[in-house]
Amino acid sequence: MSQFLFARALLFTLIFASSAAFADEAGDCSNAAGSYLTGKVTTAPTYKSGKPLKGVELSHTHVTITADQDGKSYDVAMDNVFAAGYDSAVQAVPSPLSSIAKGDHLSLCGQLYSGGSLGIHWVHTNCGVTPTSAKPNGWVKKVGDKANMEDSTKYCGLWN
Repeated sequence: MSQFLFARALLFTLIFASSAAFADEAGDCSNAAGSYLTGKVTTAPTYKSGKPLKGVELSHTHVTITADQDGKSYDVAMDNVFAAGYDSAVQAVPSPLSSIAKGDHLSLCGQLYSGGSLGIHWVHTNCGVTPTSAKPNGWVKKVGDKANMEDSTKYCGLWN
């Protein structure tokens, strides 16, 4: 019986800790002027070409998630220039975005959009500019990992 009580106490502790972590991230996202989503990845990452800005292609990586909050599918559009492994000469999903796989659980902070389908974009650093709802200081993280996959500032000068 004591093993059962211990297992039950451990389960409640893990649930509470997970809920607290999500609440903290949701608050952090709100403070960053973003909208917060978590969800399970249902499609592998795909590369989409984009328009050039000052000679640098603004391509994106896309995945679809099923959101924990409402069970709906969301397209996640991640700007490749904010991924540490981005190389403007290579038309492929950059590292670390290439590590995302179907079944992963993501934490996202960005700007929600709709227009035929639901999605979230601007899930990247805003390069130190005061965040607004139109330009939040967003992120892409695997749940349980504190590393933002979209925090490279190498190309921030493109918008100056």
